[in-house]
Amino acid sequence: MKDNEIKKRLSVEAIKYIKPNSVVGIGSGSTISYFIKELAKIKHYINNSVSSSYKSSYQLNQLDIPVVDINLVKTIDIYVDSADEIDNNMFMIKGGGAALTNEKIISSVSKKFICIVNSNKLVKKLGYFPVPVEIIPFSYPLIMNEIKKHVGGVPILRNNVITDHNNLILDIYGLDLSNVKLTENKLNNIPGIVTVGLFTQRVADIILVGNYDGSITRFS
Repeated sequence: MKDNEIKKRLSVEAIKYIKPNSVVGIGSGSTISYFIKELAKIKHYINNSVSSSYKSSYQLNQLDIPVVDINLVKTIDIYVDSADEIDNNMFMIKGGGAALTNEKIISSVSKKFICIVNSNKLVKKLGYFPVPVEIIPFSYPLIMNEIKKHVGGVPILRNNVITDHNNLILDIYGLDLSNVKLTENKLNNIPGIVTVGLFTQRVADIILVGNYDGSITRFS
């Protein structure tokens, strides 16, 4: 089965977890684009959606799915997103689509977090994919030096990318992720880093994994 077919099948499966009158958190990326298309089929079944990116918001609006600001909802019942990598502890690397800040905010306040991924996103150890960090442009030189001195790895500016918050993205290659939580904390302590693309504090409640034989595996 091709990747796009797997993403569509995962999206159909994820829709089954949405209850009537829910407020649905929406992630970002190609997998979530398929999920949004499936969500459009039940748009009158949900209350509202909260989006993590301008790109997802645009697609939601195009399909007449109600979108509201996160500050206008009392709770988010379910959040559906994907990941760039996910390990056996359900720790994740996210941020390939540069929407990591809003994704981390929405996931942290959602009652249930469902992550949908192709099986090639499952890894024994995180780090094949670089760790993105969103940074304030003013502090770019400082952050580059601080990462090299105190955390390690090779930070590289992602070219031609400005986040929805008008910030920059650094992709850190070769990080020591033997202790993922410690590395996330070290990065969080560097002034000017807005968000770290390591998700260890709020992990998914349910992971739906699409396999190339067409089956879906559920972890929780």
